[in-house]
Amino acid sequence: MSDTLIQVKGLNSYYGASHILRNVDFEVKRGETIGLMGRNGMGKSTLLKSIMGIVVPRSGDVHIKGLRMNQRAIFEIAQQGIAYVPEGRGIFGNLSVTENLKMAARPGTQGQNDWTYERVLDTFPRLQERLKHGGQQLSGGEQQMLTIGRALMTNPDVLILDEATEGLAPLIAREIWRICNVIKASGISSIIVDKNWKHVTQITDRNVILVKGEVVFEGSSKTLQNQPEIMAQHLGV
Repeated sequence: MSDTLIQVKGLNSYYGASHILRNVDFEVKRGETIGLMGRNGMGKSTLLKSIMGIVVPRSGDVHIKGLRMNQRAIFEIAQQGIAYVPEGRGIFGNLSVTENLKMAARPGTQGQNDWTYERVLDTFPRLQERLKHGGQQLSGGEQQMLTIGRALMTNPDVLILDEATEGLAPLIAREIWRICNVIKASGISSIIVDKNWKHVTQITDRNVILVKGEVVFEGSSKTLQNQPEIMAQHLGV
């Protein structure tokens, strides 16, 4: 079994005539937590959408577990054990919390069923209190918890989390970071996008910084923390 779950090589993605990703190389290994960083508009979400097949790259390759996934349908990519929590959350507002969770339930690619309905509710106690609420009745933080919980119900090999805590109150954001640590401890690989680099680097093993669609830094969290000039230059912090 290969340790490399996602491998992106020489990826070029466009929106119309706008060249967004420029020869991007990126990979995720089994059990690894990656921070994907960069200012707004630098290509982070486009990279995630290119991995998921939502954006079709103009050139380059996306391999998942050694299989070339270019031109594959989004559901085929998800079936390879990739769970995506998009920036807009994408919950079903007319379904209850229970329905949102149970509709996604399935064993993982190796038959694993570690993330059951009961375990998700134990991990997200706020959801336990709102099982009959419709998705549209939840706060933004609760919706984020529901989206992450729904992704975990697929027992994924990789969880992609775009803008993990954007717009959330500090107390709720802390809860999301706690959950990210729980996910890491469970052995699931993760890609985390968030503007709070301090929290990101406390969780991640490795970080990638994009500037205008190009990788300008790749290295361990310790390396990044020890080079504040890199963050000042590319992240404005």
